[in-house]
Amino acid sequence: MMRRLVVVGVLVALLSGMASAETKDTKESGSYWGDAGYGTLAVVANVLYMPAKIVYAAVGTITGGLAYICTVGDTNTAQRIWSPSVGGSYVVTPAMLRGDEPVLFNGPSYSNG
Repeated sequence: MMRRLVVVGVLVALLSGMASAETKDTKESGSYWGDAGYGTLAVVANVLYMPAKIVYAAVGTITGGLAYICTVGDTNTAQRIWSPSVGGSYVVTPAMLRGDEPVLFNGPSYSNG
């Protein structure tokens, strides 16, 4: 019971501190609570996005390596697999969720020219 009271007290203190830290000068991103919302949403999105991106990159790395071996050292073929799978964004940021920056699950495609 005492532990719950301490946790509630700390949460109330933090929330009241955040409310007093909010300023009327909103720069380009908006209010403090809006930024906190996007930050929270980014954390939740990354719980699913980051493992999926890491698995995609790992499978692409292995597949590109196998393509390199099967083509007897053709780097261009391997790069066509490695570039999209290993490149791109590994973390979703609040700016991406606001639409200020793109979310790039795939990296740039490798061109031969």
